[in-house]
Amino acid sequence: MFSESRIVRALGLFALFLTFEPATASHGAESKPKVAVVAFGLYGDQSVFESEAKGAARIVADRFGRGPVIVRANTKGREDTTVETVRATLQSAAKEIDVQNDILFLILTSHGSRLGLSVKAGTRQETLSPSQLVLMLGDTLVRHRAVVISACYSGVFVRPLADPDTLIITAPDADHTSFGCKNGNAWTYFGDAFFNTALRRAPNLRDAFATASSLVRKRELQGRLAPSNPQMAGGENIEYLLNADFKEAIRLDPSIAPANVPGVAPLQAELAK
Repeated sequence: MFSESRIVRALGLFALFLTFEPATASHGAESKPKVAVVAFGLYGDQSVFESEAKGAARIVADRFGRGPVIVRANTKGREDTTVETVRATLQSAAKEIDVQNDILFLILTSHGSRLGLSVKAGTRQETLSPSQLVLMLGDTLVRHRAVVISACYSGVFVRPLADPDTLIITAPDADHTSFGCKNGNAWTYFGDAFFNTALRRAPNLRDAFATASSLVRKRELQGRLAPSNPQMAGGENIEYLLNADFKEAIRLDPSIAPANVPGVAPLQAELAK
């Protein structure tokens, strides 16, 4: 239990923290980037991909917000997305944001192979390859991108896409399958762990990924499944942009902030005495 005097001192420190922060926070609010969320459920024969695309887009938009949200998905009764549709939709989203300062958050969920992602619209079936996606994203001229892919073998996208301005997260590595793509499921294993669980509570994407990877491995062990080995790479230049909301959250609960957030460490130290 904290003594009354320590709580009073801590509150005083927090008040001081808030006193010096408003100007910076206000500036941050004004310059905070938009996040355009674009999600695709690419394989129409199984409902899990439409469900995951919609659920993931909603969670990412709720978390980062302030930009357009576009969700497109193939179903057994609706042919909504082809490889060309993906390209056109990314172009459309890019027109609604500042391509130099805002962020494009792309979510892709489907079956996959070492050649790329399966795009199934009715009787039409195509493959979205890593090289095609690289060109599509480059053509948008959007500098800052986050790409999350939930599909077997989607680790093949990591090396072509990852760079300091592009964060790439995939459900497995390039040599393994991922799990949970069953008709009727709301989520795949990775989608459930990353979007539906970890991203709702983790302070940043790296922590969310670490939590999701642990949850997926636990589930795989329980099912005696081969490890999928989720991957995360790149994005060093955009992480601070995506984590801007967390700084606002510590104003309400400073105990959740990491020690390196300016002004919070003294408060946490005072509470720990």
